[in-house]
Amino acid sequence: MSSIDTRCVQAGYTPGNGEPRQIPIVQSTTFKYATSEDMGKLFDLEASGYFYTRLQNPTNDYVAAKLASLEGGTAAMLTSSGQAANFFAIFNICNAGDHIVASSSIYGGTFNLISVTLQKMGITSTFVSPDATAEELDAAFQPNTRALFGETIANPALTVLDIEKFADAAHRHGVPLIIDNTFPTPVNCRPIEWGADIVTHSTTKYMDGHGVAVGGAIIDAGRFDWMAHADKYPGLCTPDESYHGITYAEKFGKEGAFITKCTSQLMRDLGCIQSPQHAFYLNLGLESLHVRMPKHCENGLAVASFLKEHPAVKAVAFPHLEGDKYYDLAMKYMPKGGCGVVSFELKGGRAAAEAFMKNLKLAAIETHVADARTCCLNPATSTHRQMSEEQLAAAGIPAGLVRISCGLESAEDLIADIAQALEAVK
Repeated sequence: MSSIDTRCVQAGYTPGNGEPRQIPIVQSTTFKYATSEDMGKLFDLEASGYFYTRLQNPTNDYVAAKLASLEGGTAAMLTSSGQAANFFAIFNICNAGDHIVASSSIYGGTFNLISVTLQKMGITSTFVSPDATAEELDAAFQPNTRALFGETIANPALTVLDIEKFADAAHRHGVPLIIDNTFPTPVNCRPIEWGADIVTHSTTKYMDGHGVAVGGAIIDAGRFDWMAHADKYPGLCTPDESYHGITYAEKFGKEGAFITKCTSQLMRDLGCIQSPQHAFYLNLGLESLHVRMPKHCENGLAVASFLKEHPAVKAVAFPHLEGDKYYDLAMKYMPKGGCGVVSFELKGGRAAAEAFMKNLKLAAIETHVADARTCCLNPATSTHRQMSEEQLAAAGIPAGLVRISCGLESAEDLIADIAQALEAVK
C-alpha cells in the first residue's frame, strides 16, 4: 500500500470476514473483562486492549493508524484539538525548568501556548525567525533546550520552514524537531521524510475538510534515540513511578515510547480526548483528502495570481506563486502544491480589509480555515489579537492582512466575488 491515495482510503482498518466495511464507531466509555487479572495486564501495559475511552478507543486507534501510515510514522494518537496535540507533543518531553526553541512565524494560538501558558508552567522559550541561518539557530539553543518547533506552512503568514535546516539544528543539539503539518497535510508534504521527529496536526482543517469536528493528532517518526539523550528526557528514560515503574524508552523502544507515554501519562491525567464520533467524521474526510487537496491548491494559486495583479493589493503571500519569497522552498518540500490559503495586504490597511470582507458574498468571515467552503478573516483582530504590534510584525502579519482560505468552489466564481468586494472598497 505505497500510494498516498490508497492509504487515504484504506490504511488503518482492514475488516475481517463479515465485519463492517466502514470503521465501527465504538460509542462506549468502558470495556468488559472476565477477570481482574485480565484487566490488570492492560494497566501494566503487558497486554493490548481497551479499558477506558479516555485513554484509548478502537475507533480512534483505527484512524490514528491511518495517520501514522500517511505521515510515515510508527505510532500516532488523536487529541481533542490541534492545540491539545501541540501541547501534548511539547509537554510530553518538557518539565519545569526546561526550554524550547520555536519559529516566530506560527499560528497565534500556538505562539500564545508557548510564550505564555508554558511559561507559567516553568517552560521557557526562544523564538527565532523561520529564515534564521544555521548559526542563528544554534545561538538560540541552551543547555536545557528540549525541543525545536515549527510549522511546515505557517498560519497565516504562509512562511515555509526549511525542514532540513531546522532538523539538522535540532539533531546537532540532541533534541527532536516537532513540526505542525496542518496546512499541506501528508498528501503534499511528509516532514518525517525531511528529518522531523514528531508531526502534529489540527485535524479540524483539511483532514476533516468540512468543518464538522474539532480534533488533533500526534505522529511519532519512531527514529529519535531517547536513551542516547537520557539525561535530557528522564520522563521517557527513567522509571515512571506513576505507572508501575515502567521505563518507556526501554520497554517500547524508539518506535513506541513517545506515544505510549503521551497516552499513559498525559491523556490519563489531562483527558484531552477526541470522541469516537469525531474520529469517524475525521476518517470520512481522510478518505477524500488526496482528491480535495489538489483542488484547494489550484484555487489558491488562481486567486493569488489574480490578487497579485490587482491595483488595490499591496502584497500577496502564497508560497507556490512564482516570485513569492518562499517559492523555492515550497517547490523543494511541496512540489505538487501546499494548500489553498492565501494571505494578502490591502493598500488601505485594516479599514480596507474590514470593508473588503464585509462585501464578500461567497466567502464567509469565520474563525476557520481549510474548509470545503471559502472563508476569510483579519488575523490581527481575531486569531492573533493577543499579539502586540511588534509580535505581529515578527510573525509577518500586518494589521491589514486578510487570510482567505479557498474552498472547493469554482475558481472563476471565487475571483468574481473577490473582484466585486475589492471594487466596493474604493
